[in-house]
Amino acid sequence: MHKTIVIDGKDIQLKVTGATPIRYGAEFGKDYFADVLKLGALEELADIQNMDYTKLDRLDTGVLYNVIYIFAKEADPNISEQFTWLASFDEFPVFDIVAEVQELLVKTMSTRKK
Repeated sequence: MHKTIVIDGKDIQLKVTGATPIRYGAEFGKDYFADVLKLGALEELADIQNMDYTKLDRLDTGVLYNVIYIFAKEADPNISEQFTWLASFDEFPVFDIVAEVQELLVKTMSTRKK
């Protein structure tokens, strides 16, 4: 599945495939599915008005950056390494971006009934 999002005024192609979890593991040495499941803490923190700030320690924002980067890397294997790629943006509103990539996250985690 492909999706184009805008980050800092630039069109960024994102893609998920069957190989996305393998690429994630090869790139970061971590299990893709375990890391994505950690993002469930985002739902608990979505209501800023009533947020329980003690739960912030359960949120690993590094996972957000890793997932977004790996989706971009799937779409364009020639992008630079993660730090350089992220540094190329003056603005990188990670929580806004995650809202846009939720559909891609769901695609990698869903099952099909027969």
